[in-house]
Amino acid sequence: MPDTIKILLAEDEPSLALIVKESLETRDFEVIVCTDGEEALQRYAEEIPQLLVLDVMMPKIDGFAVAEHIRKTDKKTPIIFLTAKSQTKDVVEGFQHGGNDYLKKPFSIEELIVRIYALLNRVGGTDTQNQEDEINIGSYIFNPTKQTLTYKEDSEILTHRETEVLKHLYKNKNEMVTRSFILNDIWGNDDFFSGRSLDVFISKLRKKLSADPAVQIINSRGFGYKLVC
Repeated sequence: MPDTIKILLAEDEPSLALIVKESLETRDFEVIVCTDGEEALQRYAEEIPQLLVLDVMMPKIDGFAVAEHIRKTDKKTPIIFLTAKSQTKDVVEGFQHGGNDYLKKPFSIEELIVRIYALLNRVGGTDTQNQEDEINIGSYIFNPTKQTLTYKEDSEILTHRETEVLKHLYKNKNEMVTRSFILNDIWGNDDFFSGRSLDVFISKLRKKLSADPAVQIINSRGFGYKLVC
């Protein structure tokens, strides 16, 4: 990733836009603020940002339409939607229009920043699986392709979901990954039942990684998980 990350923020509520802009700038992001969807498309073409944060309900062109237009030529740049809509169908619609994450208003700035870092890491060349099949996690060897976790001479097969969850945690090792991000990326939603399912897989992974005390999955209750190794 480049030293200075350029983020396009499209938000028609001036006070919220200012808070988000100033908070991101304290993390050394460069922030381009737009107040409607038409301006967002114009500035996107001019500035080529590394990530977009789009309010869904905007004048002229809404956030979903902006994302859909961008996805015709750009499949890679991460997009986070901001919206007061909270129903599952609204979240699903956001992903169908090309969004990578979905943050419901009101939200904490810290949560937004965590999600931004997580998405940038995914597209910034930190996916070790693309470089090698075997990943060292403490004393364990994790092979995402074969879906195996090996400790010394003992190897066990992981389920597809266990593999996907561990991949997400490893990509962002030593950093907090939000529950919502994992759920939406793997399950396609972050409803109650998917959340309970995620909790089960986290418990299983903790047990399978318990032989090495230097490896831990830390839980921030109600927020997310961090793989420490």
